[in-house]
Amino acid sequence: MALNYIWIALFAIGVLVGLFKLVFMGDVEALPAMMDSTFEMSNMAFEMTIGLTGTLTLWMGILKIGEDSGLVERLARFLSPVLTKLFPEIPKGHPALGSIFMNFSANMLGLDNAATPVGLKAMQELQSLNPNKDAASNSMIMFLVLNTSGLTIIPVSIMAYRAKGGASDPTDVFIPLLLATLCSTLVGLVVTSIYQKINLFNKAILVVVGFIAALVAALFTAIHGMDTKQMQHFCRILTSIIMLGAIMLFIYSGWRRKLNVYNSFIEGAKGGFRVAVSLIPYCVAILAAVGVFRASGALQLFQDAIKYVVSAMGLGSDWVSALPVALMKPLSGPGARGMMLECFSSYGVDSFVGHLASVLQGSTDTTFYILAVYFGSVGIKKYRYSVTCGILADLAGMVGAVLVSYFFFYT
Repeated sequence: MALNYIWIALFAIGVLVGLFKLVFMGDVEALPAMMDSTFEMSNMAFEMTIGLTGTLTLWMGILKIGEDSGLVERLARFLSPVLTKLFPEIPKGHPALGSIFMNFSANMLGLDNAATPVGLKAMQELQSLNPNKDAASNSMIMFLVLNTSGLTIIPVSIMAYRAKGGASDPTDVFIPLLLATLCSTLVGLVVTSIYQKINLFNKAILVVVGFIAALVAALFTAIHGMDTKQMQHFCRILTSIIMLGAIMLFIYSGWRRKLNVYNSFIEGAKGGFRVAVSLIPYCVAILAAVGVFRASGALQLFQDAIKYVVSAMGLGSDWVSALPVALMKPLSGPGARGMMLECFSSYGVDSFVGHLASVLQGSTDTTFYILAVYFGSVGIKKYRYSVTCGILADLAGMVGAVLVSYFFFYT
């Protein structure tokens, strides 16, 4: 229901601002620009979804091999002692646990191409356990809130954009970005656990947190002292090894069980195509609303209002120049990326605003897009408290991004 109100508000506010510009400011281009944006963003949504079809087909096929060979089931049994503490509704050894783990792993390593198909597969498995097929289960909400919090250990794409923008050290946002996304993830986890009455002070959960901390420390030690080119090569090689290794592990598991691996892949791949097509309406709905809101100038007005209030209170307003990235990120990944590049162009990639825009871009994920696509893929209509938890996680990530950027980059 919350997403329904937000979707209506994006259109309504955008149209009202456009009408105000036309009537009181004589801006005859305001409404046509908004109309053009609906066509542009609808086409973009379609192209994004069609572009996702190949990746979905590939990974759904690979996952089907894992299911038929029993690898996903064995992975689920191995992870049950930990994940069932966060997802108590999921039975021990259920395949959903394996898919959830693979999705989290892919997200942390920045492997978006693998994370989305695996995440959609996890939603299908969670839906099979859901007693109310129209409403989101607690397990779905916990999964998606952690997903939208955007925890990433290797922010390859952001460092690549900074390098392309001419940054003196594209990797200098690594630690600030990691701290900001940790803020988002921890707040999302705590808030959702409060809703679901989950005790986080559990030995199994604390062990996982310690393991992730050790992994981050090991990664930081590995890249410490590398120059930009070495860092990019290291990240590309590491991600390639992980993805190819996962594919070969699934194929080997099927071969060892004397499975017809090729036929198994084809059966899973067919499902990937069906899922991709079903996502088109949800992508069009979100991106068209975002396009109207942005083209109307409402986003810029909101930014100007915040800057005025902050300045009137006598507080530093430097961070407000990067605010469009934060406001756009929960709505649209490409939109937020465009805002970040605009900050690079206007203020300089090595400026405080340029650094903050980079950290904001990686501090959280496209919350509304993810909720619409993931819930839409399994026909969920009632999101319950998922939007509230997702927004609070986003807000924590944004505040964390501003604070750590002031600490590391403000002079």
